[in-house]
Amino acid sequence: MSDTLLIPESHSTKRNLLMFAIPSLLGLFFFLAPLTYDGNFTFPLALVAKSVKALLGEAILPTVTGIICFSAFASLIASLVKPRFITESYLLTRLFILSPSWLVIRILGALFTLLAMHKIGPEIIWNANTGGLVLNDLLPSLLVTFFLAGLLLPLLLNFGLLELLGTLLSTFMRPVFRLPGRAAIDCMSSWLGDGTVGVILTSKQYEDKKYTAREAAVVATMFSPVGISFSLVVLTQVGLANYFVPFYAAICGSGVIAAVVIQFLPPLSYKKNLYIDGTAPDKNDELVPVGKSSLGYGMELALKRADQVKSLGSVVKEGVHNALDMVLGVLPVVMAIGTLGLVVAEATPLFSILGAPFVPLLELLHVPEAAAAAETMLVGFTDMYVPSIIAASSVNTDLTKFVVAALSVTQLIFMSETGSVILSSKVPINFLELVMIFLLRTLVTLPIIVGVAHAIF
Repeated sequence: MSDTLLIPESHSTKRNLLMFAIPSLLGLFFFLAPLTYDGNFTFPLALVAKSVKALLGEAILPTVTGIICFSAFASLIASLVKPRFITESYLLTRLFILSPSWLVIRILGALFTLLAMHKIGPEIIWNANTGGLVLNDLLPSLLVTFFLAGLLLPLLLNFGLLELLGTLLSTFMRPVFRLPGRAAIDCMSSWLGDGTVGVILTSKQYEDKKYTAREAAVVATMFSPVGISFSLVVLTQVGLANYFVPFYAAICGSGVIAAVVIQFLPPLSYKKNLYIDGTAPDKNDELVPVGKSSLGYGMELALKRADQVKSLGSVVKEGVHNALDMVLGVLPVVMAIGTLGLVVAEATPLFSILGAPFVPLLELLHVPEAAAAAETMLVGFTDMYVPSIIAASSVNTDLTKFVVAALSVTQLIFMSETGSVILSSKVPINFLELVMIFLLRTLVTLPIIVGVAHAIF
């Protein structure tokens, strides 16, 4: 009997089964189904986002600019004046009433956007390698991706899919990563799809008391790299696209080892295993009762969750709130912090100086052109694509190009996108902790990537 799929009669109605199955399958399709389009590997969410971006055409930059400027202006009025219609609305309070530091960041984001849009003021702010890069190359894609992801996230969160997968995968995720089984879908959506979507999903789970502070911090900083498609773009930039299979194998292998090791080191080891409201998790969470199979119990929990959805309108409303939260809250942060980071990389020798200590380590690992490679080691903290651009022009050895490209992906945290999204989310990680985690990921993954590189070159 223990291996039989048993679902209590009260939850075995056709309505609950359909309410679970249809939205969950749609969610899996949009976020995780691999597709080939025009000879390129992609995912439905990315394909739809690309189509929407193309449909908006030249209107997308003014749209992005308008959104960021509105967010800054509304936040300034709300935070200083605190009108009643805002303070009495949970959504508007969440969107626009900010601490002084976050208010300054939003205003900076709006200022940098206007300068880059109209190419006025100091050129170092708006040129094609700094604010122009963030505004023209990153924000249009982020706008449509965030809006669509926000609308579609309830398909993954609200209809029982996480309850089922959490139960089925808890026997793997708990002992290997000390994470609940439901974290597997965050990991898959990040590794296979888009790292920023994974961060958003993680933040939402943390707010809903599905993750503790430690679990949310680990998932966001260990399992949110760029997706497969952008990894291929990075490798193509250094002229090694034909090595994609060992390249991505090196990324996945070193990423898994980093996730296992780094969570036992500060700052992640200092994160409390408590929910966002300070309560402790149930020690029996995701444990399968005696006499029930994992599949049967997982389906039981999934159908209970689906039964709680009484109105599709409320789900749509939640999706709209998610989309507004991401678009109005995250885009200004990406513009502000991304631009500042790229200005430092472009206008100062800071990252070259900071990268100098890596020269002996790279020489110890027998990496050719160690000095040139060392200059790229830390610049990836500003933008993940910058190291491959530098390597393409300054490095001649394929082995070294491979190492630089793979490391830039496994470092995971770059302030022009993923790092800014983490900081603007509810995930309990601050800037200095992101710096520490970036350095730890660099030190842990570098020897593994070099080992793979030596094996194939």
